[in-house]
Amino acid sequence: MTSDGWTIGELAARVAAALGDGYPGAPDSRVRAVPDARAIRWYATIGLVDRPSAMRGRTALYGTRHLLQLVAVKRRQAQGRSIAEIQRELAGAGDAALREIAELPDDLPTTGDADAPVVEPTARPARFWTARPAAAAPGPEPEPPALLTGVPLGGGAVLLLPAAPDPDDLHAITATAGPLLDLLSARGLLRSAP
Repeated sequence: MTSDGWTIGELAARVAAALGDGYPGAPDSRVRAVPDARAIRWYATIGLVDRPSAMRGRTALYGTRHLLQLVAVKRRQAQGRSIAEIQRELAGAGDAALREIAELPDDLPTTGDADAPVVEPTARPARFWTARPAAAAPGPEPEPPALLTGVPLGGGAVLLLPAAPDPDDLHAITATAGPLLDLLSARGLLRSAP
């Protein structure tokens, strides 16, 4: 870890450690007991977890707030709560509320070992899908790139969406993409015919 934060793999390992051995996991067998990198990215896409707090090249970096958010989500899932219920509850939640839900101590160490630099919680407000945009902090601060969901349309074309579509959305998108793909193909903008 650098002083900027943890990689997504390091964050997942810290979530597993924070949940501990006594963590029962979610009662629904389709829900992962501990989130992996893919699940963390999906949680960020749907607004349960803030976007990365920093970037190191192409590597996203995460901090203490992300840890609190993920452990809080997993605790609520272990209680049988749905994602929609968790989104409503955690939208805009502060670090103190997240820490209480996550059942983590106030003096939570922000690193796994004594030699690693300490990561301060992110100062950026929550970016939940139900939250209003917060006022920008004074001074320029580059925003990390937004997470997008890609829907392959054929011929190498990919539709980027700010949220994950459900199966009905996917069917409607692919059913209506024909005219656009024909136009892109006619103009030579696709790798192959759709």
